[in-house]
Amino acid sequence: MRALAARVLAVLPQTQCRRCGYNDCTAYANAIAEGGARINQCPPGGTQGIARLAAVTAQAVVVLNPENGTEGPRSAALIAEALCIGCTLCIKGCPTDAIIGSNKQMHTVIEAYCTGCELCLPICPVDCIEMENVSGTASGWNAWSAGQAAMARQRYDFHQQRSGYELTENADMSQDRHSVIEAVVKRARPQRNANSGRN
Repeated sequence: MRALAARVLAVLPQTQCRRCGYNDCTAYANAIAEGGARINQCPPGGTQGIARLAAVTAQAVVVLNPENGTEGPRSAALIAEALCIGCTLCIKGCPTDAIIGSNKQMHTVIEAYCTGCELCLPICPVDCIEMENVSGTASGWNAWSAGQAAMARQRYDFHQQRSGYELTENADMSQDRHSVIEAVVKRARPQRNANSGRN
């Protein structure tokens, strides 16, 4: 099962767009390997992607499920920098860290790292992001290369590791703050009791 999931994952485009109904390409690959998902749920892979998945899983080629979206040209996010308020929500939401900027400063997109996942669109509070066609009429694997998929997967894995580290670090910092406050209160209590005794 694990070997099949790895083979399935290797032929997915790694856009991490969630249009398949799963949190990322790995989750979708696992679901296919376990028989819980069909091979026609990945719009970025398109018709060619379905054919690749059919070959790996020894299933018949089927048409893309319209409930998951439609196959189309590859796009990349474009930020209207004059409208950007620097909220950093899109930076946190980007699965491949393709957006750079800092708090209250305008952001910009590194096109080479953008997978066109569109996850930044719904979280932008000022609607300053739009998707730009970057592949013309080419769609599916005609608009996306194995090298781009490999880079996207590498960047997503790094993003996940970094996010996990930040969550752990924040939890540790929160625990440290709690411990410090607890120690201060413990030290202050006898003094406060002594002062109360004098009154």
